[in-house]
This record gives sequence, C-alpha cells and structure tokens, in this order.
Amino acid sequence: MTGPAVVVYDDRLTQYDFGAAHPLAPVRVELTFRLARAVGVLDLPDLSVVEAPTASDDELALVHTADYIAAVKRAGSASGGPDVRHGLGTPDDPVFAGMHEASAHVVGASLEAARRLWSGDALHAANIAGGLHHAMASAASGFCIYNDPAIAIAWLLAQGARKVAYVDIDAHHGDGVQAAFYDDPRVLTVSLHESPRSLFPGTGESTETGGPGAPGSAVNIPVPPGTDDAGWLRAFHAVVPDVVRAFEPEILVSQHGCDSHAADPLTNLMVSVDGQRNAHLAIHDLAHEVCGGRWLVTGGGGYAIAEVVPRTWTHLLAIVGGQALDPQTPVPSAWREYALEATGRRTPERFTDGHDARYSDWSLGYDPSSWLDRSIAATQQAAFPALGLHPLV
Repeated sequence: MTGPAVVVYDDRLTQYDFGAAHPLAPVRVELTFRLARAVGVLDLPDLSVVEAPTASDDELALVHTADYIAAVKRAGSASGGPDVRHGLGTPDDPVFAGMHEASAHVVGASLEAARRLWSGDALHAANIAGGLHHAMASAASGFCIYNDPAIAIAWLLAQGARKVAYVDIDAHHGDGVQAAFYDDPRVLTVSLHESPRSLFPGTGESTETGGPGAPGSAVNIPVPPGTDDAGWLRAFHAVVPDVVRAFEPEILVSQHGCDSHAADPLTNLMVSVDGQRNAHLAIHDLAHEVCGGRWLVTGGGGYAIAEVVPRTWTHLLAIVGGQALDPQTPVPSAWREYALEATGRRTPERFTDGHDARYSDWSLGYDPSSWLDRSIAATQQAAFPALGLHPLV
C-alpha cells in the first residue's frame, strides 16, 4: 500500500556539521541521497523531492525556550562561543559557525514534511537529515541542537491533530521527544533502544510510562547490549504494533536511527541492515493499518557512515516511495568508488548483509532466564495496562 510521498532535502542540510572529528558526519546524508538516486529510488513515480525551508523562531518555540534559542544564535555567531549551561560547546555538541541557521534548517525540513502530510499533499513524508531526538527544551544533548521530531509533532497538534504516535528505533533512547510530551495524553512515544545501563543517555527504563496527566503515554523497550536481529525484532513486534494500535493515532511519526547495526562504532547492538529493513517495513505497514497511511519519517543516529547508513536509509526511502528494494540489489560500483574516495571506507556490494531477519514471535513462549525476554515482559507489564492491553506474562 502506498500513495503520494515526498522527501524533503537540499544540499544545505549537510551544513549541520560539528566538524571533521565528530562522529555525526553530514557526508552520511549526502551519500544516502547519492545512493538513492543511483538506484532509481528518487525517480519512483509516487515520490517527489522538495527543498527544505528554515524554521522560524516561533516554530522552534513550539518546543524550545526563547532563552535557549537566543543562546544557540549567540554561540554560533562570529562573537559567540561555548555556553555549557545550555549544553553548547561540549564534546558531544561543539559550537560551529552558523549553528542556529543550520539547525533551524533541519527543523524546517521536518516541518515541511509535517505540512505536506497535514495538507493531504502527501501520504508519506521523510526528512532523513532529521531525527535529532535528544535535544531538550533548553539544552543541546547528544549531537542534537533543536529537536525536529518533537517540533513537528507539536506543530501537528497545533493544527488540530487529535493524537500522534512517535516510534523511535535508534539505539539510543528518544529522551528529548519523550520529555517534550511526557505529560501530554495526545502523544504516545515508543522507544526501542539499547539498555540505559550500557548506553547514553542513561534513560528509557520500562518503568518510564508517562506523567501524572498522561499515564501510558510513554513506552520504553530497553534491550541488552549484544542483541541481534532475532532479539531486536522479537522485542519490536512484541510491543510496538500493539501499543500503537491501542492508542489509535491519526499520524505516525518515526525516527530511524540506524546505529543499532553491528558495525556501528558507538553502540553495542548486533542488528543488520536486513533487520532494520524489516522494522522499516513494519512501521510503514502500521501507518497504513492505523493512520490511513499518514507517516512522517526522520533519520537519526548512525555512525558507520558509508558501510551502513546509506544502504539502510535508501531502503527506507524506497519504502516511503512505495517500492521496497530487493535486498539482493547490487550497490552501484560508481557509488562505491565515490564513497571510498569521500570517506576512505570500503562498502558492501549489495543492499543486504546476508541475514534473513527471522525472529521468534513473543506469543510462542517466554524464557525467564533471558535478559531480553525479561525486558520485554517488564515493558508489557509497565505500559500495557494503561493502554487497555494485557501483558502476555
């Protein structure tokens, strides 16, 4: 199932750049678009590419404080510098010239995707340069200056959206989006991530289920370090479809950080591109089942910048465009040569890692000796009742 789709992109989105030594390399976005173009994804009949506007201060203020927006402007100006009180100038979020403008442009891309959905011009809309899910109302965090998915959700609510669900499959907990809506019953935030015991930001336990005014509005699925395709997909399918169906949102917003991959240098999960593709497809199908297909897609983390990110996000863009790529599709040799020249990294020859991405469904049994199964059970027990669901164990 598909419909008209847009990808919001222009080259200025790669100006969100913390410098050559920083792991969030903007070349990963450029490489993705080059690869998507090389295999014909950007030429799909239902997919169009549109430029991104820059978000206004009023739009940023849907989530961020005026004091923080002013601090970002100062820090990135010619006379500016670090402002650690607002998380600016740390190793994770170093100051760079034009930081406010570049960050607001990323937000503008996600807002344009939201506008296209709300107007009915598109059924699916994507900004893979976005997904900066750690930024807080008054502080930068975890490579994120402004929180574009949260701002897009807040904008949709301001237009009259009754309910929005947010699903985050980044290896890191989607803490900033959760914080923005923790006490708002109109938004369900669902995050599948590596355990906070082993990974930044140290939040996202299964017991985090929403504020006093919105019980059940947050669902967290922390999985153990070392979790592979079978375990990651088992956890996803044991929780995500059920809670989204129960919430009955009008629009589904998703964050597709691909740092869950085994090759990622910053995380400890063992997922493949094939497993990630499985999750992309499942989220797409869920949007059609629950939201009439209205689906806003963002990127996120991913630090294997040539080997992994372009392939998994090209899969994602193909799904957004209505024609999923065969995993056996060859990666064009000209693109591989360009990626080697741009990054010094050799890349795989096909869009698959050679995994079949099978998993054991939760309904087939629970193993209490398994850390993964105990985590899934804890999430169901903590989050399901407030949504009218019954844990299976």
